[in-house]
Amino acid sequence: MQVSLLALGGGTDATLTEQCRLALFRAQCVVGASRLLQELPEGCTQNRIAATKPQKILEALQTADWQAAAVVYSGDTGFYSGCRNLVPLLEEQGIPYTVYPGISSVQLLSAALHRPWQEWNLVSAHGVQCDAVAAVMEGRPAFFLTGGSLGVPELCAQLTAAGLGDLPVIVGENLSYPDQQIVTGTAAQMQERRFAPLCVLLAEAAPQPPCRGAGWPDDWFVRGKVPMTKRLVRVAILSALGPKPGETIWDVGAGTGSVSVELAASTNGGAVYAIECEEAAQELIEENRRKFHAWNLHEIKGRAPQALENLPVPDAVFVGGSKGELEQILSLALEKNPGVRLCVSCIALETLETVRRFCREHGLVPTVTQLAVSEARPMGKLHLLMAQNPIFLVTVHCDD
Repeated sequence: MQVSLLALGGGTDATLTEQCRLALFRAQCVVGASRLLQELPEGCTQNRIAATKPQKILEALQTADWQAAAVVYSGDTGFYSGCRNLVPLLEEQGIPYTVYPGISSVQLLSAALHRPWQEWNLVSAHGVQCDAVAAVMEGRPAFFLTGGSLGVPELCAQLTAAGLGDLPVIVGENLSYPDQQIVTGTAAQMQERRFAPLCVLLAEAAPQPPCRGAGWPDDWFVRGKVPMTKRLVRVAILSALGPKPGETIWDVGAGTGSVSVELAASTNGGAVYAIECEEAAQELIEENRRKFHAWNLHEIKGRAPQALENLPVPDAVFVGGSKGELEQILSLALEKNPGVRLCVSCIALETLETVRRFCREHGLVPTVTQLAVSEARPMGKLHLLMAQNPIFLVTVHCDD
């Protein structure tokens, strides 16, 4: 048996390549999704078996001794296609196959918009989890295949909830069909609309945070009267925690959000949760979040450790303030992830001793660093060093 893996493009006869058409006419059996089987060109075999799961497709191909069979997919076989999951099964069974490409939905939308697509960030939300906010934060337009529980309204709701409701988006509905529609608007507008099952979404790039390393100038931040972690201390914190792309990070006692914002800018595709119970500080966190386009920063209003219970498992945790609940906060973080990277800032010696005692009791080996920063300031004709408050940073698992 020779199997042809065929990409049918947009699903209409007009987007079917000649290679695929000839392979279809040669096939004695065609397997694929019901919608595609119903729309095959005239002249194709009537031996059609509806199946989409790779194992079911393989079983369908083996129901008879076909000399030539075809498996059909929408779009292109190389673009988020189920074809990739069937190929290993065919190879295990020693069944020869040929893969035929097709016209993908990204090409159809690109042509309809008269826009090149080579710079787009290509993302699948078809039957899988998808972080729309992370996708648009990469500095280029994001193209989404939609489907399952994540359609256009759901993806746009993610963007709107992150503060990107004004982001321009384009919806391509029923591409290549006679009732094709191109709908433009904002994410906030599109989350309220309903679309046909066959649609794709193009979201423009979100405004970007500053492109520079750790240690942004203190006067960049909106501060009010809330204490803020100073610039060189933030550098040390980020260096210790070493945020990586895609990670989940907690900032407990976030204050103005200065550490949270820099962490968010350092973890591409990740998420930072700023936990704060003081109302004045909560307002500053949101102001700084918007000022620096930290769309992957989530503000959690509440007191730790209670506010931490339902948060995602952290890869790293910074504790800048604990309201006397430090041991409970650290216990919860370690309960969720025994290997979590921890960094605690301590101004009072009592706080330092609390962390050291906790580490002893839990078999942890901490690293303790004292930072004493002084800055030169003019005093008449002279420049004198003015000391900031010394601070201890206690880290665990950060050097593993």
